[in-house]
Amino acid sequence: MFRKIFFSVVMLAMVACTTVPITGRRQLALVSSGEMQQMSYQAYRQVLDTSRVLNNSDATMVKRVGGKIQRAVEQYMAQNNMSGQLQGFQWEFNLIQDKQVNAWCMPGGKVAVYTGILPITQNETGLAVVMGHEIAHAIAKHGEERMSQAVAAQAGGSVAAAAMGGSAASQNVFLNVFGVGSQLGMLRHGRKQESEADHLGLIFMAMAGYDPQQAVPFWQRMASQKGGGGAPPTFLSSHPSDETRIADLQRLMPQALKYYKR
Repeated sequence: MFRKIFFSVVMLAMVACTTVPITGRRQLALVSSGEMQQMSYQAYRQVLDTSRVLNNSDATMVKRVGGKIQRAVEQYMAQNNMSGQLQGFQWEFNLIQDKQVNAWCMPGGKVAVYTGILPITQNETGLAVVMGHEIAHAIAKHGEERMSQAVAAQAGGSVAAAAMGGSAASQNVFLNVFGVGSQLGMLRHGRKQESEADHLGLIFMAMAGYDPQQAVPFWQRMASQKGGGGAPPTFLSSHPSDETRIADLQRLMPQALKYYKR
């Protein structure tokens, strides 16, 4: 029985794969983007309904930066014949009053920025670093990948097949993977995905007209938040080490600057 389940998972993994834009990495895709979007939109509405959503000058800045990065993403995807990967996206950008140093983007383009991160972003370009990074998670389908991995790990091919059919089982996995109901637990990605989001985010912010070189001082400011012996900000919970991140950003900078029009 175990061999049969294992074989089913392997076969599904062989055929159920997608390619991440820009990096070209192949990833597991047992769960459809349409199903993920439907569940994420419900979860996003739940967060907004239980939070203080702001409508001030900072919120206007969040929407402005989000709109620019959205257009950059759509331009990149169109130029590379990948517009189909944005099917079903319902972009939305909101600023939430909360001291958390955090931001996230759910599958389908639903973005939340917490006011606690604004003192570190400092300005619109710093905010573009954050939002470009978080939007990159959605464009790279990291949520779908994490849920596919969870589905495959839980019970093999039978549950994977059920997940692709919009079952209650897939909804339960979604709630567990994304920590819905606990904002602190929402959207924690692996280090490989975080590094990939750094890469894509750098390109997207540059295409949106923001200087990608400002990503380095932003992450340096973010790293300084670890001081005092306390836990790192939620935003850094699973990110690469500071040294690795800075080195990677510097290595990728020549590529990003090709997309930056001053």
